[in-house]
Amino acid sequence: MEKLSGAMGRFNRSLLGPDVAEEEDGYSLFSAQSYDNGQCALSPMQRLYGFAGCLLGGLLCMILSLVVFFRPIKFAIAFSFGNILAIGSTAFLIGPIQQARMMLDPVRVYATCIYIGSVILALVCALWVHNKILTLLAIISEICALIWYSLSYIPFARRMVSDLIISCCDTEF
Repeated sequence: MEKLSGAMGRFNRSLLGPDVAEEEDGYSLFSAQSYDNGQCALSPMQRLYGFAGCLLGGLLCMILSLVVFFRPIKFAIAFSFGNILAIGSTAFLIGPIQQARMMLDPVRVYATCIYIGSVILALVCALWVHNKILTLLAIISEICALIWYSLSYIPFARRMVSDLIISCCDTEF
């Protein structure tokens, strides 16, 4: 049992950084230093619950949006809201400021801009243009941009996917 609690403590410290202080009762809380920096005062378990809740809520919105696919306004709103919830869920783990910094990192700034542009485009196509085909194309580009953005967090994942797509589309034998 001590090994499990030690492993959870190391996981919490690696997940949340050096601002996590262990209290005597075994619960990890933020140190007083984090209150001075204006960071959120959630415990690591509360952060994990917030992350899981937002991620599951986002996935649920995206899945339920398929039910109303032929109503482009409802579909685009539900799907885009689900995507925003899902991508915002990581702010519970690392904080909103660090999330914004990571999104604007030179490695993923293009994927972030394309993703945000696709979300806006999907909402515009659904709410103002009322065109199902354009909305569907915007949603497909939103999904692709989200996948490409997510791959930027895994070392060499973009390179592997690019090589895989090139090899699948290569017509030479």
